Amino acid sequence: MILVTGDAYVDHPSFGASVVGRIIEREGLRVAILPQPNWRDDLRDFKKLGRPRLFFGVTAGCMDSMVNRYTAGRRLRSDDAYTPDGAPGFRPDYAVTTYTRILKELYPDVPVMIGGIEASLRRVSHFDYWSDTIRPTVLAESGADLLVYGMGELPLVELLRLLGRGVPFASLKTIAQTAVLLPEGVPLPKNANWEDFTLHSHEECLRDRTLYAANFRDIETESNRVKARRLLQPVGGGMLVVNPPYPTMTEAQIDGSFGLPFTRLPHPRYRKRGPIPAYEMIKHSINMHRGCFGGCSFCTISAHQGKFVASRSKASILEEVEAVKAMPDFHGTITDLGGPSANMYRMKGKEQWICDECIRPSCMWPQMCANLDTDHTALLDVYKAVRETPGVKHAFVTSGLRYDLFLHAKKSSEVARSHERYMDELVAHHVSGRLKVAPEHTSDAVLKVMRKPSFGLFREFKQRFEAAKKKAGNVQLQLIPYFISAHPGSRPEDMADLAVQTKELGFKLEQVQDFTPTPMTVATEIYATGVHPYDGKPVPVARTREEKEAQRSFFFWYKPELRETVRAALKQFGLERFIKPLLSEGGRLAAPPSGAGGVVRTTDAAGYARNGPELKPVPANRRGQAQAPAAAPGKGGQIKPASLLSPGLRVAVGRGQSTQPRVGSESSPGSGKKRGHGPHGGRW
Repeated sequence: MILVTGDAYVDHPSFGASVVGRIIEREGLRVAILPQPNWRDDLRDFKKLGRPRLFFGVTAGCMDSMVNRYTAGRRLRSDDAYTPDGAPGFRPDYAVTTYTRILKELYPDVPVMIGGIEASLRRVSHFDYWSDTIRPTVLAESGADLLVYGMGELPLVELLRLLGRGVPFASLKTIAQTAVLLPEGVPLPKNANWEDFTLHSHEECLRDRTLYAANFRDIETESNRVKARRLLQPVGGGMLVVNPPYPTMTEAQIDGSFGLPFTRLPHPRYRKRGPIPAYEMIKHSINMHRGCFGGCSFCTISAHQGKFVASRSKASILEEVEAVKAMPDFHGTITDLGGPSANMYRMKGKEQWICDECIRPSCMWPQMCANLDTDHTALLDVYKAVRETPGVKHAFVTSGLRYDLFLHAKKSSEVARSHERYMDELVAHHVSGRLKVAPEHTSDAVLKVMRKPSFGLFREFKQRFEAAKKKAGNVQLQLIPYFISAHPGSRPEDMADLAVQTKELGFKLEQVQDFTPTPMTVATEIYATGVHPYDGKPVPVARTREEKEAQRSFFFWYKPELRETVRAALKQFGLERFIKPLLSEGGRLAAPPSGAGGVVRTTDAAGYARNGPELKPVPANRRGQAQAPAAAPGKGGQIKPASLLSPGLRVAVGRGQSTQPRVGSESSPGSGKKRGHGPHGGRW
């Protein structure tokens, strides 16, 4: 079979195409991988490997291609973290659809299976921010034959074994965690173990967005159930069938995935093209678990990886530490011991039967579930084992920390002791200089929409952090909070108050994020409909560029060149009462709302860095509005033998392509894993 991906090829467990390729190889089959093929020429990249015996697999890569290519302001990004040298222009818009249509045109009789985060989060009718429309399932738009959603190891193995037994691809309609689009008149496949639930049709969603919002509520509810129902959605005369997911991976299953024989290196073909930024960021890091039960309104992690956490064994983690140590450029520092969240390792319900009946989207909001075991002892045991491994000088934690997991009141005395130990040991041994946390906002009303705890908890955490610093003798450590601007529910006065409160706490913020609506999040559905999908109540939404930039400007009160801009924005919104506390030394609000140093780069919600606040519209690059510049002539595209790759795994690298001039204000892309896109968040 042949796998097509929008990312450069990196043979590493954090990159989905390599995981899928290694699994196929483990099952005794041959696989070729076609990374970043040129879609703008005569399509020779798609032809070079010929026709696969079983099927094509297609993924956009570790990120949704539209998040990868465009900013929250819908401007073309100037770089791509998953391409050598961070060069832009090597993947198309809506990559899954673009690649699949090409394959169906060239090989109409060969099945195409799609997966990855782009396909996964677009499996039903969804709001697409970049076209400002509700689009149908990606199966309808692309013409693909089968969709694998979520983390795809288990459905992939089942599919391969059924094909090995001679089952035709067209008959694979009842594999868990897959979706198919049945033509009109075709009966539903039978499965006595699944109960069906029918969503509003795509056409109904187009006519009435309140029905679209109701659909999302039902989809999220089913995705959070242990025993989910099969979802059905009429689409254009056909029927979309979304089968329930597999149970959360067992320890043995997830260990098996991470234990595949990865080289942990990019393909040798890229050596002269420059480093791949996303790989450079995570090459010496360890991903210890998958899944997240936080349920944040703006995040796609639980929608893709699942609400329940799958944790690796201590032995598996230490084996990967040894693999990292063996890398020639390793000098003693593990850059991250984490995952989607830093400290959810091995956390689950105390009584599984309670979890089996639960449909809450979050185990932590609106209050911590009494059934959730937040004991940090197992995590501390792994930390200690890693930092005491010979050859490891430092083992840092740079994934985002959920401080509410150890500051809540619902805990036994034994668990409370583990929480105290965690804070002390984290600060003493595992902070490289800056500890990242994500309070996201200061307004309780906005935090309620976000499904995040009160800002008062962050204030308590800051006090604990300062005390732990003094106890450890590491007073130079900094606390770096993340905040989101223009999130649904956030009004100008909320952002102004955020700026005042964080100023009073001694922060000069630059680690702020512009809200980007991405498919299958509560916040996106609010943005699309103007109402909350769970109660139907209106929620204020900043939609225009001017509204968003005005909210964002309040973060930068301390920049001399922006003081008058901030002053003008406050006057524009009738918020003169904030001018003195925000722009005057020592100024304070007379009655600040209840609730609740370091300067780092500003990023947007996809994790891409900016050079500063965008307070003036930047004209769109005309070439950026088209697909991309034409390919430059060049050699390449051939399959290069490499001793780094196993005999059953081949990689074809696309021909050399020219890149466009850098435009806009973006630079230095990051991993994006915090929001569910990226090496730890986008495997298929």
